[in-house]
Amino acid sequence: MMDVNEPCLGCAIARGEHRPVGGIIARAPGLVLHGIAGPSPVPGWVVISSEQHARAWYDLDEATARELGGFAARVMRAQREVLGAEHAYAFAIGDVLRHCHLHLVPRYRETPQRLWGRAVFDAPPADHLPAETLEAAAHKLAAALSD
Repeated sequence: MMDVNEPCLGCAIARGEHRPVGGIIARAPGLVLHGIAGPSPVPGWVVISSEQHARAWYDLDEATARELGGFAARVMRAQREVLGAEHAYAFAIGDVLRHCHLHLVPRYRETPQRLWGRAVFDAPPADHLPAETLEAAAHKLAAALSD
């Protein structure tokens, strides 16, 4: 199994050396918003990651920790307003990467119930969307967040 911490995938994404589908969508002080670094069954699934190593929210410096909540709310509002999501989930698991990361996962009217909540992480390959669909959603979010 590949170790995503050697070299550090979180650092590579934050520095722009690795581009997940959707790329870097927006930045906030100490944070970067990017597309998920893997396949996705829903358009607009994004991740807020710390720019520095921090296992979880509790390891962030005070300024970045304060920034995270407001930034997440802004992104989730954009998922609803520009992508048409009915709801948006926030998941902070922190078992793998050495970067605090918060998954922001939209749920749409047409999202099957088997993909609601945490189940979205276990979507089979048949549910994964084409990269073009994910890129288009990321571009819409980027435009909305740049205003």
